[in-house]
Amino acid sequence: MRTGRTRVAGSLGGVTGQRLAETRRAWHGVAEILLAGPQFRASGTIRLRVVPGGFATVKAPDLRVEGAELVAGGQRLALPGNTPAGLAAAVDVDAGVPDNYADHSGVREDEALVVDEAKAAYLADWFNAGDAAMRRVLPDQLPVLWPEHFDVSVTEHEVNYGVSPGDTWHNEPYAYVGPWKPRQGEFWNAPFGAARGISDLPDAAAIAAFFEEGRAKL
Repeated sequence: MRTGRTRVAGSLGGVTGQRLAETRRAWHGVAEILLAGPQFRASGTIRLRVVPGGFATVKAPDLRVEGAELVAGGQRLALPGNTPAGLAAAVDVDAGVPDNYADHSGVREDEALVVDEAKAAYLADWFNAGDAAMRRVLPDQLPVLWPEHFDVSVTEHEVNYGVSPGDTWHNEPYAYVGPWKPRQGEFWNAPFGAARGISDLPDAAAIAAFFEEGRAKL
């Protein structure tokens, strides 16, 4: 269990906007096309994990994203301007999304990726803060980065605890508590349960406190 304070970087001139959305979309596409898809075909799982600077596979092939780079062994390949197909060829994997779910990022294999390094670092800090909070509050659970919705989560007693980098429901990153059975009350402010944005959750301790508050209200 992690005990340090993992803080989200805060000097990006705002956390919403086109650059963030573009970077999030590109990261999501890379997670599906270059990591989860090849891993699913080779090893039978779509689960990914949070690592410093980004995210990685949990089984073969051994790939990870650090900021604006794809890392494979000793290779570090720039994401911006490259296509998933070109990157796949460079690291010798079979590009393509997992075929066990239908709701994908929409990134094409021949699409030039748009990744802002500062926004990528911001999202990486958010994922790592959320991962640390989950390990603190639910030490018996292993956080998973799910490529389908591109969020990090754990589940305990039919309740999901997680962090999202933002999506069509809410553009800025947010944390959530999602009970499988709907709850009533002011705390439950989202269609799927309760959510709180990154502006209210500056570090892992704040995210953990939100998770604890949600557990207490179940």
